[in-house]
Amino acid sequence: MSLKYLIDENVNPLYPNQIRQLEPDIVIKVVGEPETPPRSTLDPEILCWCEENNFVLVTNNRTSMPVHLVDHIALGRHVPGIFILNPNLSVGENLEELILAALASEEDEYQDQIVYLPLP
Repeated sequence: MSLKYLIDENVNPLYPNQIRQLEPDIVIKVVGEPETPPRSTLDPEILCWCEENNFVLVTNNRTSMPVHLVDHIALGRHVPGIFILNPNLSVGENLEELILAALASEEDEYQDQIVYLPLP
C-alpha cells in the first residue's frame, strides 16, 4: 500500500500534476479539490482532515506547521505525516523523493512526524 498525499494549496500545481502523470497509482489530492478541505482552510483543520482520511500532508510551510503539529498531538490526535518540500532541491528532485516515499514506505512510517525532504 502506498502513501496518499494531500497537497497544500500553496504548493506549486506542478507537483500534483507531475505525480499524477508519472505514478498514476499514487492517490493525490489538493486542498480545494472536491472531497478535500476548501481553499483557505486553517492548518489545524487540514491536519484533522489528514488524520481522518489517512493522507500525508505535503507543504512548503516550514514556519507554522511544526507548531500546529505539536498542538494537534497535544490534543491526543495523530497525523500520517507531513512532508515539507525542500527549496534547495529542484522540482524534479522533490518529486523523486515524494514518489519514492509513496511507493516504498510503510503506511504508518511517518506518523506524527514532520519530514524535511530529502528523506533521511
